[in-house]
Amino acid sequence: MTEPLQDQPGAAEARAPDAGIGPGMNRGMLGESIGPTIRLLRNMLTTRIVAAFEPFGLRSGTFSTMALIAANPGCSQTEIAREIGTDKSIVVAIVDDLEKRGLAERQRSTQDRRRNALRLTGAGEAVMADLAALGRQIEQPIRAALSEAEVTQLITLSRRAVDALMADG
Repeated sequence: MTEPLQDQPGAAEARAPDAGIGPGMNRGMLGESIGPTIRLLRNMLTTRIVAAFEPFGLRSGTFSTMALIAANPGCSQTEIAREIGTDKSIVVAIVDDLEKRGLAERQRSTQDRRRNALRLTGAGEAVMADLAALGRQIEQPIRAALSEAEVTQLITLSRRAVDALMADG
């Protein structure tokens, strides 16, 4: 039988900080688990993002889709779906909506006629810039609590975790 974590030498230093979810509440095993911690952060950010983006009337996932199109002009819907970890049909619906609003356009790829190459329009780039500014405001409390190096490390480690899970299937 192994010793409980709190009884092991150096356990207090090695244990994850006990991020309380309410006054006096101990997170127990949740304080040492990656999933619940990331889920709590995601839920808190998502609630704020949805409220901030609501005046634009865009569906969830639109900003990520637009950001990827802007960074990768000519990319495909399949590539975006893989990168954001969602079903291709959801990306198709997002791109349909963007196209109807004049924010993005699909063009047949010159290399592969079965593939659509995506691009943002000028209006799409302007909306994306507005969404990015709102996203930065929402992230500001996190950025203020962490150093620039810690923010970079948080993003890097989160990305490595995502890549590890993607590689694992």
